[in-house]
Amino acid sequence: MTQRTPLYNAHVALGARMVDFAGWEMPLHYGSQIEEHHAVRGGAGVFDISHMGVIDLHGNRSRDLLRYLLANDVARLDTTPGRALYSCMLNERGGVVDDLIVSYMSPIWYRLVVNAATFDKDFNWISRHASSFAVDLESQEDLAMIAVQGPQARQQVHQLGNAYLTLGQSLGKFYAATKGDVFISRTGYTGEDGYEIILPADDLESIWQQLLDNGVKPCGLGARDTLRLEAGMSLYGQDIDDNHTPLESGLAWTVALQPASRQFIGRSALQQQLDAGLKWQLAGLRLEGRGVMRSGLQVTLPDQQQGVITSGGFSPTRQQSIAMARLPLGDYQTAMVTLRQQQLPATVMKLPFVRHGQPL
Repeated sequence: MTQRTPLYNAHVALGARMVDFAGWEMPLHYGSQIEEHHAVRGGAGVFDISHMGVIDLHGNRSRDLLRYLLANDVARLDTTPGRALYSCMLNERGGVVDDLIVSYMSPIWYRLVVNAATFDKDFNWISRHASSFAVDLESQEDLAMIAVQGPQARQQVHQLGNAYLTLGQSLGKFYAATKGDVFISRTGYTGEDGYEIILPADDLESIWQQLLDNGVKPCGLGARDTLRLEAGMSLYGQDIDDNHTPLESGLAWTVALQPASRQFIGRSALQQQLDAGLKWQLAGLRLEGRGVMRSGLQVTLPDQQQGVITSGGFSPTRQQSIAMARLPLGDYQTAMVTLRQQQLPATVMKLPFVRHGQPL
């Protein structure tokens, strides 16, 4: 059965085109995906992301559990409450169970924000290991979440005058703070600054409407996808999945192999892959001509080796088609993309495609 966010009626009233996404009825756009994209790059937009999962870990050995479950090392967070970390959670083969953000709130409390499509899988996977560490898991299903993103996003949130939301004024990037049931973080998934605000579902519509009244643009999943693609941010199920390791998915920077004494699930598989030599990489493609690259299209390199596009689309900021592709390891400058039975030229480039609103 499809679930509805607490803002469902508000979305419908705004004329949103609703679609099924990971079992949730979500807004794709509110009339113009392009306008929503530009609003975030140039001002501020707000996304309903209540479909995301929130899992709290409680217990004296929560840190030990997460050091075992995650490829990145939460020991890096210990000194500062509220500090957040992006990581992959791996299976024994080194494949990615999910990518997530973990925030260290206290020595006995960590908060995870996980993907909607993998929530049940994640919760079961963590539960499977938590009992050995005497850690309690709590799914925060009564909480909802919005993301306010863009160069003016923080200013717009501060102008609301909400005492709880002023928590964000002193936050550095990749930090979080909490007061009562309100949790605010500064991580982002658009390549722009802003906040993610987690709060009781009953309080969500009031904050949403205040933001809209102040001129913040409501944005749907369509703009969220083009923004994250421009920013070179991976999407679970396309750019990363159970069958590929972070090392071959552009996420080697999220793997902490030091200290060597830390054993985590998937470590031996990653080490074997490194010892044997990596064979794949995740790279950017810029189409030189008309057309739009999409997930699943074949990529042919000058030496006739082949890769595949994992995510693709039209970049409103660059005004051309861009894509992320899994390619054989090598130093390539050009490639050919098979699109509508034609071979179209593309430039291979490093990610991201856009930084701080400017094409690279």
